[in-house]
Amino acid sequence: MASRSEEEVYSVMFKSLKHPVRRRILGLLNDKPLGFMEIASFLDLSSSHLTYHLESLGELVAKTPNGEYQLSSFGKAAVNAMKGVQEAPELAVRRPKKLARRWKVAFAALMVAVLLLSSFGVYQYITITQLAADQSQLEAQNQQLLSWGIGAGTVADMLRDVVQLDTNRYRITLLSDMLEYREDFDVAEEVLRYSFTGASGDFEVSLRFRENHLSRYQLTTDTAPLLIENPPSDSLAVAKAALMHYSNYSGDAYLSEMQNLLNSVNATTGNLTVATSGNMKLQISSIGNSDEYLWMYTHNGVDYNAMSLRLTFTDGALTALTDGYFLFTASNAKVNLDADQAVNIAQNYIQTLTWTINGTQTSGFKSSGTISVQMLPHPRANSVALVPYWYITLQLDRTYPGGFNTAAVGVWADSGEVADAQLLSR
Repeated sequence: MASRSEEEVYSVMFKSLKHPVRRRILGLLNDKPLGFMEIASFLDLSSSHLTYHLESLGELVAKTPNGEYQLSSFGKAAVNAMKGVQEAPELAVRRPKKLARRWKVAFAALMVAVLLLSSFGVYQYITITQLAADQSQLEAQNQQLLSWGIGAGTVADMLRDVVQLDTNRYRITLLSDMLEYREDFDVAEEVLRYSFTGASGDFEVSLRFRENHLSRYQLTTDTAPLLIENPPSDSLAVAKAALMHYSNYSGDAYLSEMQNLLNSVNATTGNLTVATSGNMKLQISSIGNSDEYLWMYTHNGVDYNAMSLRLTFTDGALTALTDGYFLFTASNAKVNLDADQAVNIAQNYIQTLTWTINGTQTSGFKSSGTISVQMLPHPRANSVALVPYWYITLQLDRTYPGGFNTAAVGVWADSGEVADAQLLSR
């Protein structure tokens, strides 16, 4: 019978090798040391799921001085044992021969040993069966949680295939992973932040996913990121390549319409270029070393800015992407008042305001003029349908307590009702 210490060793082996994902991790690390993001990309696991399995492997894995994961001596022994099970040779069929007496004794001893090992094998089988049942329950719970999250492969594909980042030349660290339910849009939202550390400089990347669809990407850096290949010198060529990569990554049908509209532009003119096809509008703007491409839904002269795709390039590198086209829709609400009527409503409304400033109630606000009037369709009443909405900024007649000298008022263009108002300092 196995001693207590032997059973503990078996227990460690079973707990480490009971799950196919962990066996795959050991197999990957048996070939060569790998970084955290490389393992996550190979297995398409979320960061939290991969961390759980790496911690469960315990002393089977260790870290190299540069932060990569590799097999420990215990891990190599475990892989060899695993290979021994997987690659056991078939026994050749031989004709039975008469055994000498001494061989009969040896055979009898061997049968006794086989019976003892079989008994221990039954104990092992019962233990493994129980562990497998527990693991299945844990996997079901984890899968329920992961259904709200984003697989690490999704992030890796975005950064490598769309942004074209040379991730192999950076040390990548997950800084935060925040998950919340957005009641205003009725969607699950996850925001991830990563740090990239490399010889050429450091930067941060933020990604927001809504309903497991990329909603926003932002790269913040003071130095140019290292890309897989140098981007074309022509701005249009850079945008066409990025949109093609994003279309392959996302697979949304509306991206084909955006590609067709972009392909219709042969050259940009000045700081702003505008092209329209049906209900799709493209605006291309350039400021310094930054180029912005904005595709948005348009209808009856109203641009639905939130229902859009925005790509921003800095020196040819994709540094920002915002996609709201998959989420928002255009409502059937009509524009029943023009800009002048909206301004009049806003001016009358601020005169009725009573604002508590530094503990003192202040009222009697008056406007001395209009700073800006913008049509910015806006969601209403916890919906993703965009309603025409006038956003008016008014200059106040004087500076009020707290330094407030302007007011911003939102007015629904279909009903003329005031949606919101706030005092500003400028």
